[in-house]
Amino acid sequence: MLLFPTILTAALAATGMAAAIPSRDDTTANKGTASLLQVRNPSFEFRHGPLALAKAYQKFGAPMPEDLRAAIARFRQNQKRTTGTIATDPEKHDVEYLTPISVGTPSQDLMVDFDTGSSDLWVFSTEMSTSDIKGQTVYDPNNSSTSEKVQGSTWKITYGDGSSSSDDVYLDTVTIGNLTVPNQAVEAAKKVSSEFTDDSHNDGLLGLGFSAINAVEPTPQNTFFDNIKGSLDAPLFTVDLKHGTPGSFNFGYIDPTAYIGNISWTPVDSSQGYWGFTSPGYAVGTGAFRNHSMSGIADTGTTLLLLPKSVVSAYYKEIQGAQYDSDQGGYIFPCSPTPPDFVFGVNNGIVTVPGDMVSYAPADSANQNCFGGIQKDTGIGFSIFGDVALKTSFVHLHSSIVPGHYADCDMRFNRMLRSYLVDFSSSGPL
Repeated sequence: MLLFPTILTAALAATGMAAAIPSRDDTTANKGTASLLQVRNPSFEFRHGPLALAKAYQKFGAPMPEDLRAAIARFRQNQKRTTGTIATDPEKHDVEYLTPISVGTPSQDLMVDFDTGSSDLWVFSTEMSTSDIKGQTVYDPNNSSTSEKVQGSTWKITYGDGSSSSDDVYLDTVTIGNLTVPNQAVEAAKKVSSEFTDDSHNDGLLGLGFSAINAVEPTPQNTFFDNIKGSLDAPLFTVDLKHGTPGSFNFGYIDPTAYIGNISWTPVDSSQGYWGFTSPGYAVGTGAFRNHSMSGIADTGTTLLLLPKSVVSAYYKEIQGAQYDSDQGGYIFPCSPTPPDFVFGVNNGIVTVPGDMVSYAPADSANQNCFGGIQKDTGIGFSIFGDVALKTSFVHLHSSIVPGHYADCDMRFNRMLRSYLVDFSSSGPL
């Protein structure tokens, strides 16, 4: 029986592991730990539900439902009529916060998106055409004394719309906080998908998934986390995303002041290269818990919570006036009153997504209807527990110390040290 709210963590499943995990306060600079605060992305304009949903389909190369494709086309055409340009960039309506890293010697400071749903560190670079650089800070391997081109290696990431990002691979020094990897694979972009080029402040992406799905060929490269975890006080990182204010990523330790309540762990299925887990079921509002196995991934690079069609339908049946809107390519509902909470299970615990968080974005100019933060995962192949779900929990992700060996991974959820009931327009924690 599921009785308590929890925090999500991915950790080693070894007996007694939790007791051995180090903790520290933010004033302690342990050698094997680091804490990074996110920074608001100045390019972020406003939330747009269909674009956030479309980005998930593009990211995982899944066929986009025709209703959603048509909704995106209409939005872009309306933007063109209004501004004279075509708005092709979901990042302006999706990536609200970025995280600083340094690459090379001397260090070149970049702002990137930390993404647990991918496994590549790629950045804008001087190898790109100047016409594709629209204000981003670019990595210049020629200005780094520690860069070394990996001869014969290339990388290419293809998105669901057919666009791609690609080019050469370098080994260089990468620093995150006070953690440094001297020979980290850095994928220097020559070609970048239009999904990213219009976001002038986003300089790239740092994947925190498993190295098995790294895109470098012919030999996949280790992620930053796989390279550094053996030097950490514990082979873990935590994700503390927040609603309306910058969150943080901590490496090597668990901050005991960041959460309250119980921790619920779940084993990780890394077979697809993601932080995968299976939720045993869900509840709507104060209703009874329904047993319904949902296999999905914890993905900081996806905004919405994408679930099986039957689960999504059951949720919106409890909201008067909710409907699937073919013009939006997703479910919408009246913004007032607040919709019910959504609860999903994590092993023997539960995580509650407050109704205010489900009201993701306005669906019309009058702000009468909202685009739901919970949508169908049709065609993707698995559910995606994106930011809408993760912002309600303090997330721990633990891994095996041995690179490439993931059988001993698991996840844990804990309740955040703040109210679940976060106002939709709030600028920070309650």
